[in-house]
This record gives sequence, C-alpha cells and structure tokens, in this order.
Amino acid sequence: MGIGLDAVTALSPTGDFRAGEVLRLRREISRMQRRRSEHALLPLDPAFSSLLPEEGLQTGTAYTVSPSPALVLALLSAASRKGHWCAVVGMPTLGVEAAAAFGIDLSRLILVPDPAERWLAATSALAEVVPLIVAHPGSRARDADISRLSARLRDRGCTLLVAEGSTDAWPQSEGSIRLHDPQWHGLGTGWGLLSDCTVTVTARTRHAPMPSSVRVQLPGRSGIVEVASIDRGARERSAGITALPAFSAPPPPRDDAASAELSFWAEAG
Repeated sequence: MGIGLDAVTALSPTGDFRAGEVLRLRREISRMQRRRSEHALLPLDPAFSSLLPEEGLQTGTAYTVSPSPALVLALLSAASRKGHWCAVVGMPTLGVEAAAAFGIDLSRLILVPDPAERWLAATSALAEVVPLIVAHPGSRARDADISRLSARLRDRGCTLLVAEGSTDAWPQSEGSIRLHDPQWHGLGTGWGLLSDCTVTVTARTRHAPMPSSVRVQLPGRSGIVEVASIDRGARERSAGITALPAFSAPPPPRDDAASAELSFWAEAG
C-alpha cells in the first residue's frame, strides 16, 4: 500500500484535468480501503500533552486550529511518527522540508495543495482512508455538507483539523487549538538572524470549556516544537525594561567669587 508525495498530484481548479485527478484519487483510495480506526485517540507531541484532557486528539471528530504551518506540522508529527497516514488539503505553502524536520514520514503524507472549491470533496474522499487530515477551507461549506462530513468522520474514525483564521469554531467540532502571542528571537539592533519563536498555544473542548495553555518554542532552535524554558520566559518578561544609566552625583556648584579670591592670594603668596 503506497500513496505518497510522488503518487498524488495537486487537484487543479481547471476543467477536465481536475475531474481526472479526482477520479485517480478515488481509485487510489479504493486500493487503500481500510477498516474503521480502532484507536480512540491520536497522539500529540509531548509539548502539547497538557493541552487536552485526554492528552491526544479524539478520533471521529473535528477541531478548529490556527492556520499556522508550524502549528499544523507540530500537531501531525506525533501521529506520523507512530506510523499513521496524514493528509493536508488546501495549504500550498506548506513545505515538505519543514515537514521532514518535524519528523513527519513523507512516504505517509498526502498533499492536495490547491483543490480550490473542491476542498470539501477531497477531504471527504480522504477521510475514507486517512486517519488524520488538515483542511484549509477554500470556500464556505453548507451546513448539510458539514453534517455529512461529520458523519463520515465518526464512521471511519478520522480526525479532521480545520485550519481557519476565524475565531469561530468549525460547526460540530470537538474543540479548538489556537496559536497566539508569537515572539521571535535572534535579532538585535540592526544585526542577527531569526533563530526561534516562542508562542502560546491554547486549547478548549466541549468537555473542558476552560482554556488550557502552554508556552512553547515553535519552532525551537532544533527546528521542532519545544517547551519554552523558564529562563527564556524570564528574559521575555524583562525584555521590555530599559536599563537606566548609572547614577553619578553632580559636581558641587561653582562659587566664582571664592575662586577669584583663592587665585588672588595664591598669586600674592
């Protein structure tokens, strides 16, 4: 069974070529046909383990996530390292080198970069065989289509991460995972290179409505997600404080009359 980067071509928004690609994708899916997932949870990177009550993504559900490529890759990485297939729909700027740096198995990664308005059809077809999918909506979906997709997710045990910039959650979603407060490091005053970025990731679910947050480096210095160190957090908090110059006492006021008298007696002596 093998459908990877070299086996899947991007769905084109133009005419017959797009229809041909959809048919070819369906044939590949039929060849890959799998049973319903037996896993109740898909694993998360240890840096995110405290975000969700179950410490993993529930199967058969959808989550709304920030459309950050780094966050998307970090959320896929643990499942991919465990041997699960993953797919990304509608994110043409997602880099395969960055995916490999996060430890994602490229031979088990399906990319559909630009399906245009066919993103929902591509996502629904992939849900038949891929346990973890990220989809960036190319158009607004009808409620009826969302309901059908949700039913397919439950039936196949597939987890969908909907990458949306809106603060509203995807209808019928289990929860949301959002990235905010990014702070890049490595630049000085007119010098330096960006080395890493510290961000806050916040999650909330239907069963745990109170938000849970972690502060992580995404990416860290090694290119993957890392828990932000306490020392780095202290430096961030103090970064906005500007040191004042050292205090020095002003010289005593000059008495011109006294100075002139001293000069006179010095010359007279």
